[in-house]
Amino acid sequence: MSVEVDRRDAVAVVTIDRQEALNALDVETLSELRDRLHELAEDESARVVVLTGAGERAFVAGADIKYMSGLGPDEAKEWGALGHEAARLLEEMPKPTIAAINGFALGGGCELALGCDLRYASTNARLGQPEIDLGIVPGWGGTQRLARICGLGVAKELILTGRPVAAEEALRIGLVNAIADPVLDHALETAQNLAGKSPVALRVAKRLLNLSPGALEREAEEFGDLFASEDAKEGLAAFAEKRAPRFVGR
Repeated sequence: MSVEVDRRDAVAVVTIDRQEALNALDVETLSELRDRLHELAEDESARVVVLTGAGERAFVAGADIKYMSGLGPDEAKEWGALGHEAARLLEEMPKPTIAAINGFALGGGCELALGCDLRYASTNARLGQPEIDLGIVPGWGGTQRLARICGLGVAKELILTGRPVAAEEALRIGLVNAIADPVLDHALETAQNLAGKSPVALRVAKRLLNLSPGALEREAEEFGDLFASEDAKEGLAAFAEKRAPRFVGR
C-alpha cells in the first residue's frame, strides 16, 4: 500500500508513502488516495483529516510525469478527473482537512494541499505549479484554488513562470498558514483542537466558506486538450530525458 491511514482518536492521518519517488503520484497511488479520502468523508468517527507525505523530503513532489507523457487528450482528461476528485474530496468533505507539507509540494502535490482547508509547512518546504515548463497547465484545481487563496496576481505569477516558492515566501503570500518543525506535530495539535469542536458547526462553516463561483470543470477540460499539442509532448518527453524542452508553439 502506498497510502496509509493512522487513526489518532478522532483525527485520521493520511500518509502518501512512495519515498523512492518523492511521493509522486502514479495511477495506483492516486486511486488509493481517492478511495481512502472517500471512506474518511463518510466516516463520522473521523472528525479531522490530516494529509502528509512519508519522510522529510516531500509531501507530494507531483504527478508521475513518465505516465503523463504517454497520454492522449481523452486519457489526460480521465487522469485530470481522478486528481480533481481527490482534491475535491479534501475541499468538500464535511470536516476540516489539513495539509502537513514536509518538503516538496509541486504540481499535483501543491494542488492537493490547496484542496485542504489549512496548510502548514516545514522550514524546508517548497511549493509551486511548474506545469508550464512541461507545456501544460495545472489540471487538478490549481488555476482556481491558488487564485482564490493567494489572489489572482500571485496565482498568475506562479503559474505563468512555474517557479517554486520556499516556506517563508509561501507564508508571506498566504499559500500556507504557518511554518513549523516538526510540521506534522503542529498539524496534529491543530487537528486535535478542531476535533473538540462541534462537527455540525464545522461542517456548516466549511460549506459556507467554500461558496464561490469556480471553473474547475473548464480547467479539467482544457488540461486534457493540451495533451494533443506538440509542446506538451515535447515538454513531458524532455523532462523524462533530462534535457531542456524545445517548444514550437503548436
